[in-house]
Amino acid sequence: MAYIISGYKPEALFHFFEDISAIPRGSGNEKGISDFLVAFAQERGLDVYQDDVYNVIIKKAASAGAEGAAPVMMQGHIDMVCDKLASVEHDFEHDGIELVVKDGVLTANGTTLGADNGIAVALMMTVLDDDTLVHPALECVFTTDEETGLIGAETLDKSKISARTMINLDSEEEGVATVSCAGGVVATLTRSFSRERIEGSSLTIEISGLLGGHSGSDIHLERGNANLLMARIVEQVMRGTAARLVSFDGGTKDNAITRECKAVLAFADASDAQRGADIARDVAADISRELEVFDPSFACAVEVADGVALDAMDAKDSWALISLIRLAPNGVLRRNVAADGFVEVSSNLGVVVTEEGSVTVLLSPRSSISSLQEEIKERIQTLADTLGFNVSFDNEYPGWSYAEHSHVREVFQESYRELFGTELKIESIHAGLECGLFAEALPGLDAIAVGPTLSNVHTPDESMSLDSAERFYELLVDVLKRLAA
Repeated sequence: MAYIISGYKPEALFHFFEDISAIPRGSGNEKGISDFLVAFAQERGLDVYQDDVYNVIIKKAASAGAEGAAPVMMQGHIDMVCDKLASVEHDFEHDGIELVVKDGVLTANGTTLGADNGIAVALMMTVLDDDTLVHPALECVFTTDEETGLIGAETLDKSKISARTMINLDSEEEGVATVSCAGGVVATLTRSFSRERIEGSSLTIEISGLLGGHSGSDIHLERGNANLLMARIVEQVMRGTAARLVSFDGGTKDNAITRECKAVLAFADASDAQRGADIARDVAADISRELEVFDPSFACAVEVADGVALDAMDAKDSWALISLIRLAPNGVLRRNVAADGFVEVSSNLGVVVTEEGSVTVLLSPRSSISSLQEEIKERIQTLADTLGFNVSFDNEYPGWSYAEHSHVREVFQESYRELFGTELKIESIHAGLECGLFAEALPGLDAIAVGPTLSNVHTPDESMSLDSAERFYELLVDVLKRLAA
């Protein structure tokens, strides 16, 4: 294939990234990329294992002279969040990612880039492909469905792994190493409702322009959540008119801060619809001023149409949905004031979908403290019970605790200091990582999470610094050499 990334070393790293970008690999659609990795390993005579959910483990023997060193696991996930601008035509089930290079930054054309965590896949492929490197025995683990709840890592038969040193490649800031993370769960709330035909006018409200972001790593940035903002507007319209909800739809992923939302309301009276439009515009103007610093591109379009017939929810169901969205826990819920305000508990109202006779709401609560994770689940259960929703908690994964002593952490610190003349920053994060699942299953696991600089992951603005990827590969190769000694 013709490659567009040039001038960066090693060339193979960026070529492999382009290769996998051409393969659709949204969560749940990973067979193609999984089979690609199996073929890659077989072509090089490497030991490869693939399971029923398309996790892949590729093993490579230690380089000459490093046979006595302890084996090392490198790990990343092969799925990506699939999100795009509303104006972009793209079929994530069948289309590869259209890459764009500008001023040393790699992006995609109106879609998520998939550097989270495609860069990990490319890094491991590059190391496995290069027989000149010095390294211990390698166990490269490629997991599936990370973005939908770490499902691949949970399902994987970890008895296939002998290494007790783990380098997770799903961190997103060069010069920073992650050494602990939060656990999480997906809360799914559902409610059935009946519809009634209303003839008169409709009011369509659409929110756009929000920055969005990752519900773990960006939750502290006070960015607007389109679902919550829309519910605020709709509630005021319903309080000031006889409006009834027809639909309320926002968000595509439970773990992405919602950027866009659309609601449609029905009115029997045209003047009532116009009054509702005026209320919506007034509330949107307040929101725009409130978000001026944190989310300056917030936009809200309001449109009235007369002479329409719509099937709307009854008043009780309309109020139940709006009340749930308004009251659902969202954003930062608790910080550790003794640790520079580190976020300990949060929740993200990621998705609201109305269908013919039901509505589904997805929440993504997180916590680094298991008892507080249970407490927020209890709050969500109480809210669901009070407002007549069913709730299930799925895809729960554990947090990853900080280790007082870590050899792999010390090696990364030494390598970074000697290569770049500065100190590697050590931090805990509020996002979820697969390290917790591996640490739970592999006693004595010594783990670290690292990676090059990525920005705005889980959004169409996702980008990767090519210089950073180049430097990070240099660091990774040096660490493997040190671990082989």
